[in-house]
Amino acid sequence: MDQSKTIVCRCEEVTLGELVAVANAYQCSSRELKLRTRAGMGYCGGRTCRALVDTIAHQSSGQTPSHSVPLGYQPPVRPIPFDLLGGNR
Repeated sequence: MDQSKTIVCRCEEVTLGELVAVANAYQCSSRELKLRTRAGMGYCGGRTCRALVDTIAHQSSGQTPSHSVPLGYQPPVRPIPFDLLGGNR
């Protein structure tokens, strides 16, 4: 099986090959890799692929992630009123 076709970010359908190619071409940080490929910008907000994006960026640049500007993620929920959760109407 060709590992470069393995999907890393399921939400945005970004493959391992795409991430490695961009990381090697630009020697980018994990934040820049996220911005260039959209990995981690889908519905889950990077919960499933964030660690792998960090690892790929670290391997290509050789720099340890400083996390001075961490990769943000948001929970895949929206605020709803309490009355919709079973409150009285």
